[in-house]
Amino acid sequence: MSVLVLILKISVSVVLIASLAEALVLSWRNGWRSYDWKAAGISVFDFLVREYPLRWLLPLAFWVGAMDWLYAHRVITLPMDHWTGWAACFIGQEFCYYWYHRAAHRVRWFWCTHAIHHSPNELNLSAAYRFGWTGKLTGTLAFFMLAPLLGMPPRVVLIMLTLNLLYQFWIHATWIPKLGPLEWVLNTPSAHRVHHASNLEYLDGNYGGVLIVFDRLFGTYIPERTDLPCRYGLVKPITSYNLLEIEFSQWRALFKDLASARSVRAFVGYLVKPPGWNPDGPGETTEELRRRAAVEAPAHAATAPTPDFIPVQIKELS
Repeated sequence: MSVLVLILKISVSVVLIASLAEALVLSWRNGWRSYDWKAAGISVFDFLVREYPLRWLLPLAFWVGAMDWLYAHRVITLPMDHWTGWAACFIGQEFCYYWYHRAAHRVRWFWCTHAIHHSPNELNLSAAYRFGWTGKLTGTLAFFMLAPLLGMPPRVVLIMLTLNLLYQFWIHATWIPKLGPLEWVLNTPSAHRVHHASNLEYLDGNYGGVLIVFDRLFGTYIPERTDLPCRYGLVKPITSYNLLEIEFSQWRALFKDLASARSVRAFVGYLVKPPGWNPDGPGETTEELRRRAAVEAPAHAATAPTPDFIPVQIKELS
């Protein structure tokens, strides 16, 4: 484990240096003001607070203890002295991560933390380590409890989860093109650009970690389109650079809705339904926004003015 700790410490340094190098290169190529240095600074501060004081104040002891208990009562034992055991752990961790990440977008309780990762209005490498401070409190590791029950050693699962997140650092880039056949198997920069986009056509897709195969299997894969540039940030963008506003605005909105709930159904719905859900009628979930857009599109097409080139063509034909 000491070797792993050393690797992680080196990785942290590499991540910070690489994101700074990207910022400098992009600023040099496109102009100093083209890069959002304030947003990058917020991402760095979010990372430092999460990795140092919060790591000490909010340890993983409870969750690791629960995983150890489940592993002690596992239904099967994987052969960790053979490559098949490690392969099973990798696939199992990726499966758990997919469902955690999907829930982080589709369950408002988890979205309140995960939205912070999507709050930057520009996608770059610094956005990769803006995770928010409340993840341990919301119970995100609960999605990985199936792994030890199925014979995956908790330490191995946590190591692979850490490596999963390290892998995802480089895919937060807008300057890396599509990677051909790899797009079918791996989570790539192209796939992850779609995931971070707030365009209605791109919402709620590409939840994979290292692999994209579970998105293809469960119908959540959305390819990047050349005719539809990604617009980054939240559907309702956060334009403030106030760190506390970025960290806690989603929680404040949730608690406001919970306080206004007039029934148990509404209270529970605000917690577990998708962001934008409304107990009293149409809300602003992804599905409702798409249905609304589908209804409005034919109306706009029917009332749209006839293009100028049509009467010209008719005149020429006559």
